[in-house]
Amino acid sequence: MVSPGPLVGSAATCRLSIWPTNLRAYRKTIGRLAVNTRLTRTLASVTFALAALCGLAFAGTAVTHMLDDGAVCVETGFWQNAKLASDEPLPIREGVDAAASATRLCQDDPSVAQRAADLGNELPWLLFGALALLLFSRLLNAVLEQGPFTDAVSRRLSALGWLVTVGTPVAGLVVGWSHSWLVASMAPIVGSEPTVAGPQALILAGLAAVIMGKIMREGVRMREDLEGTI
Repeated sequence: MVSPGPLVGSAATCRLSIWPTNLRAYRKTIGRLAVNTRLTRTLASVTFALAALCGLAFAGTAVTHMLDDGAVCVETGFWQNAKLASDEPLPIREGVDAAASATRLCQDDPSVAQRAADLGNELPWLLFGALALLLFSRLLNAVLEQGPFTDAVSRRLSALGWLVTVGTPVAGLVVGWSHSWLVASMAPIVGSEPTVAGPQALILAGLAAVIMGKIMREGVRMREDLEGTI
């Protein structure tokens, strides 16, 4: 009578050798099914469409501003709360003081530098929004194709976080400084200095995304190492 020991051992070894592969495939399939919903697909499509719209708005604004030969206008709060002076009294009640909250300056026949500053006052946030939405759309596509806890998703999340972390202050500095210089070119008394504009609190969201991306990447590596030892 032949002992079944070697045959049983070979079968067990075969099963153990294919177990990690089956486990990885099973987890990826479950991950894709968990996020492969209509809402996620719709969100990915919407974000890509918004990124395209922001890109078109960026290009259209740049072209129209450079081809426009009209006046360049900008608002400043330098004379904020200053009393309004007029030859005719304003239609307000007696005892009421009128003050300006913002002053609008317009330059007829502006120079090339003033037009460039006007572009710098509007374009950076459009470019920033287009790039951020594009990276977010690629992140959602990676989640749909490979599942949420994969190396590709963690890397794209980190890339989005770095864009928000670095792009927010850069865009804010370009916008603020362009606005300051444009005002000073029309009203030298105001002066020009480096100024940061826009929602700088986005830096915190960007840093959080970078940290989460690194944590996910380490989790993916630990899971792959654990599966390799089974």
